[in-house]
Amino acid sequence: MDPCEVVVAVDLGGTRMKCGLVAADGAVLHRETRPTPREAGGRAVLAALLATVVELAQKAAAEGHRVRAVGVVVPGIIDADSGEVSAENLAWVRTPVLAELRAAVGPGQQVVLAHDVRAGGYAEFRQGALRGTTNSLFLPLGTGIAAAMVVDGSLVSGDGYAGELGHTRFVHGSAAEQCACGQWGCLETVASAAALARRYAVRTGRVVDGAREVLELLAQGDADAAVVWREALAALVDSMVLYTTLVAPTRIAIGGGLVGAGETLLAPLREGVHARLTFQREPEIVAAVLGEEAGMLGAALMAWDRVAADESGEETR
Repeated sequence: MDPCEVVVAVDLGGTRMKCGLVAADGAVLHRETRPTPREAGGRAVLAALLATVVELAQKAAAEGHRVRAVGVVVPGIIDADSGEVSAENLAWVRTPVLAELRAAVGPGQQVVLAHDVRAGGYAEFRQGALRGTTNSLFLPLGTGIAAAMVVDGSLVSGDGYAGELGHTRFVHGSAAEQCACGQWGCLETVASAAALARRYAVRTGRVVDGAREVLELLAQGDADAAVVWREALAALVDSMVLYTTLVAPTRIAIGGGLVGAGETLLAPLREGVHARLTFQREPEIVAAVLGEEAGMLGAALMAWDRVAADESGEETR
């Protein structure tokens, strides 16, 4: 492999880190996955992240590549001014992630820190299912639910707070469950992959192996699985109709683990949204295409954007 310029890209998840060395043309020259030591606590997670970034940079140098920047994406709430991150599933509370990354890579190396879902949405916008749109939505349905919003051709950050669609209330009354965020009836409590498994277990007294088994039971005609699935779809349709009414996306790309259900998921979402809209512009509803690499690729794209901005003399945060 000929030496070239690369960025280090890391997508830090609650279970795994997806990592890569990515060239300016988007070629992934090296990719690997490492475990996230979440059970060992927040400090251990941060230490593992820092070690990963440093080791990937060292690997790049050993192969003759020049590292131009580091891009890291994480879940949770990122304070855009301080670079502090609060993420429940990583045991981080106002953890100074950006400062620690900068200290680890040393002076003179650009570091970009961003939200994992926004990064995944950015990759889909630049290279995937949202390419060519100016108003669109990336909605990954996994352990949790968040969204990446493209409005008038730009990714919306909200100073690090935007896109938490999973924490809007769509379930009311006695059916509402308390969410990990502290609210009741959040979309995430009924329509995430984790919620499907939990709600099926509560309804039947039978513990299942995640949303995958609920979908298998659904295919077999299980009535309880059908109820849980129908309730999840109803809440998702509500959320997509609300978003469509407010922001008018032309395309919504569904990602995350649940998109593996294919048309079992997508067809009723299209039908439900179509039935509810009156004057609103109806969006296409499609599957995201970049899969588990979306976050890592988005981290790389954002890092290369920072390099380009520096070279052009533009101000960047």
